Amino acid sequence: MNDLASLFLRAAFVENMPLTLFLGLCTFLALSRRTGTAVGLGIAVTLVLGATAALNQAIYHFILAPGAWTWAGMPELDLSYLKLIAFIGVIAASVQLIEMVLDRYFPVIYSAFGVFLPLLTVHCAILAGSLFTVERNYDVTESFVFGLGGGAGFAIAVIMLAGIRQRLAYADLPAGLRGLGITFVLAGMMSLGFSAFAQMVVA
Repeated sequence: MNDLASLFLRAAFVENMPLTLFLGLCTFLALSRRTGTAVGLGIAVTLVLGATAALNQAIYHFILAPGAWTWAGMPELDLSYLKLIAFIGVIAASVQLIEMVLDRYFPVIYSAFGVFLPLLTVHCAILAGSLFTVERNYDVTESFVFGLGGGAGFAIAVIMLAGIRQRLAYADLPAGLRGLGITFVLAGMMSLGFSAFAQMVVA
């Protein structure tokens, strides 16, 4: 249990997707203007990343990995070269399924998410989560915890950035720093802060 908690905290803070691994920066910067938008994006990323990381790890381990077909008398079969296509397909199908369920049974939540769920189909942080679980040889439970931690870390980062940007909306900034200029400065400062967690782990 302690190992899973450590894995969650590591994924959320030490290996924060946008601030230390620099993944998912497109949505991180574009959709962090308002706190409400950031919360919706963070919840969507957490749900999809947690589900797809575990599902893709199971598909890789039981279908695509070298030796996965030993039970069928084909120990030499290696389908690992299909993992990228398979992972993207699973992510797209999962996002579509979540959309359909929310639209049918939770219309209020569905309308609140707006365009965030379809955007996650091409979100590089979602795909990276699945690839990391395979590369690090996590089991399905560890993959799920890692996905939830990565999603929670993304949510924390984007909500923090949105909160700061809202406070600075009426600030008297120099002309060159208005808009994305100050956003890049803020993201850089936050990245330095989150990098300190990695140094604490090394210590």
